[in-house]
Amino acid sequence: MVKKFVFLTVLAVMVCAAGMASAADKAPVASGSELIVADFDSGEKPNNIGGDFGAWSKDPTDFSQGCTESFDSVNRYGAKGFGMKLEYSVESKNPAYNGFWLFLQNLDASKYDNLAFRVKGDAKIGYTTVFKIELKNAAKQVGRYYVTNITDQWQDVVIPLKEFKGITDYSNLTEFVIVFEDRIASNKKGVIYIDDVRFTKNKA
Repeated sequence: MVKKFVFLTVLAVMVCAAGMASAADKAPVASGSELIVADFDSGEKPNNIGGDFGAWSKDPTDFSQGCTESFDSVNRYGAKGFGMKLEYSVESKNPAYNGFWLFLQNLDASKYDNLAFRVKGDAKIGYTTVFKIELKNAAKQVGRYYVTNITDQWQDVVIPLKEFKGITDYSNLTEFVIVFEDRIASNKKGVIYIDDVRFTKNKA
């Protein structure tokens, strides 16, 4: 009787664990008028929907260009948590671009209207007033949009999804990318802060 009880208990634990693993493998479910993808408030990975994130560079061996990311508890939007600090340089004599990536976990954003996030530049260090945003999906489609008129004050950038011309399917988004480019950056070196990356619906 005891052996049977132990066997059933172990079996129940295994079934439960398998169910949890299966749930973790599923794409995040989008519901409500707003879906927070990354608010960075925990000060650690992953993002709010279970995806990794980090900085990237075109040429990691060229130390005159690059981007680094770090959590910032001072430059954040709101009264608590963290913002994401992106320190970039595209000053290289070689072609230079870099930025920040955020995995979207095959997110179905088809019921949403906009991609939105908070952004500001660092007034003391300097910053570019323009950079590129990319959205990617599982079909390897890439949509691009240029954000302009960045200031040293927090502003809410709201981009209609229809503006990402390279994408026709928003049901399986894989990645959100920020790109700093030497050819368009108004400051070749600086710091940008971002917070509250999310998808939103238009008000009825």
